[in-house]
Amino acid sequence: MVTTGFIFPGQGSQKVGMGRAWRDASATARAAFEEADGALGFALSRLCFEGPEEELQLTANTQPAILAVSVAAWRAAADGGLAPAVVAGHSLGEYSALVAAGTLAFADALRLVRRRGELMQEAVPVGVGAMAAIIGMPAEDVESIALQAAGDEVCAVANYNAPIQTVVAGHRQAVERAVMLATEGGAKRALLLPVSAPFHCELMRPAREALRPLLEATEFRDPRVPVMTNVDAAPATTGTAARAALVRQVDSPVRWVESVERMVADHGVERFIEIGPGSVLTGLMRRIARSAEAASLAEPAALEALLAAAKEED
Repeated sequence: MVTTGFIFPGQGSQKVGMGRAWRDASATARAAFEEADGALGFALSRLCFEGPEEELQLTANTQPAILAVSVAAWRAAADGGLAPAVVAGHSLGEYSALVAAGTLAFADALRLVRRRGELMQEAVPVGVGAMAAIIGMPAEDVESIALQAAGDEVCAVANYNAPIQTVVAGHRQAVERAVMLATEGGAKRALLLPVSAPFHCELMRPAREALRPLLEATEFRDPRVPVMTNVDAAPATTGTAARAALVRQVDSPVRWVESVERMVADHGVERFIEIGPGSVLTGLMRRIARSAEAASLAEPAALEALLAAAKEED
């Protein structure tokens, strides 16, 4: 039996039409979308399937939409008998991972991430903050560049996505300076990202403090399997620890490289399955954990292939 880790994508994987194939192929997935609509009090599923795109791109809609698609796909996978030894999610995806681990109720997670999106957008006026991806440069060099670019403003690493792919966030002018310094310093690419707020940096502190009481008022059960948290790159094995990690995650960097490395080293993960829209994390896995398999479960056809492969392994 191959030891499997489930990984769940975060914001950036959204597009109109996502989840429609799951709704059409699986009664379980269809029920998940119906549950999401009921929990939020509006037709989130229609927004996922039909748009309009400008509404789907609003972070308060994007976050619950990605969560809903991820949970619908995960439930269909669980119906098929796929089960993980450990789970993790990138940023927003950590909420999906907690639902999969039985720690957080789906309806609670939907309401939390919708408010999380609103609070993140409110924390920094549009245009004041920015994020940029630095590719082809070691993370420690990006850390130095961010510190140099900051000056009297905020500029810091937000995502450690891969050994030579790091994202910085902060005030727009400081992030633009970091892009210039990285380009001059030999980065393969350095580019601003099309995001509406500077996530996972000090500027998100107001969002963290506003989200804290909502998380504290929500029930978190002990997970059925370990949940590797972004903020610590360590497993949360109690509901209390999982909740605390989500509070700190808002304005702290996503330590994705370390999280994946620990899933391999400590839990023996041999195969990563990305569950949700897109395949961004699958690509990152091939740079972080070259010895492990990586597969994307973005469409029902991929589930059929995985289940067929699992039967052969048995």
